[in-house]
Amino acid sequence: MMLATKSADTTDHMVARLVDQWAILLKTAKRDGSWVGTPVNVAVEADRAYFGTPVNAGKVKRLRNFPKVEIAPCTIRGRPTGPSLAARARLLDGEEAEAAARLLRTKYRVVYGLVVPLELRIKRTRGVYYELAEFAEPS
Repeated sequence: MMLATKSADTTDHMVARLVDQWAILLKTAKRDGSWVGTPVNVAVEADRAYFGTPVNAGKVKRLRNFPKVEIAPCTIRGRPTGPSLAARARLLDGEEAEAAARLLRTKYRVVYGLVVPLELRIKRTRGVYYELAEFAEPS
């Protein structure tokens, strides 16, 4: 996967907080300005973080309209356990999406190796993958 890396230690420090996280709380904006939080699994490589979701999930529509998000480390149920960060989500396709899927399968062998494929098959949908980058303290 071709990743653009920033030399700023600040970004590396912000992303480093996510490396050992099992899940992050991803907050996406609705058209009315309110935010919706959803826990998602995250895998980190270099100064980027990646997550996947079914293509028909509500967050996909919200991310299409507003790519700016807030993320925070959280429990499996979505209770934040640390400070939040502002970030930008970018939909991946082709080889980038495949690389993100491999990264998530490596970190979450059971979830992305068995559970997610079974869920997608039962729901007759497919998964999409996003890259999180441009981390900053929320304003």
